[in-house]
Amino acid sequence: MENSVYEELAWRGMIYDATEGTRELLEKEKIAVYIGFDPTAPSLHVGSLLPIMALVHMQRYGHQPIAVAGGGTGMIGDPSGKSQERPILSREEIEFNLKGIKAQLMRFLDFDRPQNPALLVNNADWLLPLNLIGFLRDIGKHFTVNYMLTKESVRRRLQQDNGISFTEFSYMLLQAYDFLTLYDERNCVMQMGGSDQWGNITAGIDLIRKVRGARAYGLVLPLVTNAAGTKFGKTESGAVWLDPKRTSPYRFYQFWINTDDRDVVQYLKYFTLLGKEEIAELERAVAEEPEKRLAQRTLAREVTRMVHGEEALAKAEKASRVLFGGDIAGLSADDLRDIFRDVPHAVIPAEEVAGDGMALVDLMVRVGAASSKSEARRLIKSGGVYLANKRVTDALRRVKTADFVDGEVLILRRGQKNYYLVQVKDG
Repeated sequence: MENSVYEELAWRGMIYDATEGTRELLEKEKIAVYIGFDPTAPSLHVGSLLPIMALVHMQRYGHQPIAVAGGGTGMIGDPSGKSQERPILSREEIEFNLKGIKAQLMRFLDFDRPQNPALLVNNADWLLPLNLIGFLRDIGKHFTVNYMLTKESVRRRLQQDNGISFTEFSYMLLQAYDFLTLYDERNCVMQMGGSDQWGNITAGIDLIRKVRGARAYGLVLPLVTNAAGTKFGKTESGAVWLDPKRTSPYRFYQFWINTDDRDVVQYLKYFTLLGKEEIAELERAVAEEPEKRLAQRTLAREVTRMVHGEEALAKAEKASRVLFGGDIAGLSADDLRDIFRDVPHAVIPAEEVAGDGMALVDLMVRVGAASSKSEARRLIKSGGVYLANKRVTDALRRVKTADFVDGEVLILRRGQKNYYLVQVKDG
């Protein structure tokens, strides 16, 4: 480990900017530091991993990490980085979302250790009871409109056709009040966040200075990008979620496996706890033997293990091997649908494979794996046909209900890479 968490974050490339004195503070004191998480969904996504890992490093170095769930600010919506106003969620929706987020944070942060335990607090606890007149008198008077207009998140929105509502314009004051509340109640002197949060963070620092005559600090993380120029965490099928019901562990694992060679070393620094020597070794592997994708497999293993656990990782790795002819034993019908959702599909009535079943040559023609029965026979006899990744050489082979995993799904393969997913349906 580095001598201080600041050095750790710096070599990992996780510091985009910091207020003056931040490094010295982190080197000489153990402090409480917070990051806010937006409860717009019942799950965080991979875009939340960098701030989570920042809190993980803080805790490893003896600082107290505080995760602030935005139950209150989530009802307003942060304009930072947004081109238009977000839909406003109900209190019930936010409460439901917060439960899922807390469970995910507990996979990374230790909430039970005797020293510097992580805390999860909900800013609804102090924002919802606020009295408007009192808030404007005690907090609003410390901010000029001119000051707020200089913040990038506000200025960018003012340049849009729709502008910015007063609701979102007030968000900065609420986040500043969060910082003041945590300073008062938790002795929290630092806020962290993405670089788009700089304006909100410095507003809180200014408020603490004006109201308490005290010094507070801010550190912002870089916004994660990728070499391909597409937004990190987005795939053709949408966001990559931490909730296994929204993004399966297999799909999650595949997201990291598919990392570009140009990004993988930086992602190892961002999203794993591997040290300098291990990452340097993987960097050499990328340069000298990129075809082995050792860095990508290490990244996928480390992050999947942290998010989903050892058992889910083992299953995801097994599922990945299935694509290259591995044994499908132990995988469910739903697993196979997930793994092979992008290959040609066919649905056949259950009665056609009941009893004596259907001739394999007929099935191959039905799903498009062969243009004719004679071609199907030639392929089978030459050893180029597989059921459940096991070679079939009997041209008279029949496919029966028992061949289908969970009685529902069969994987047919022609050659090394041409897969077909066959499902049965009743009636």
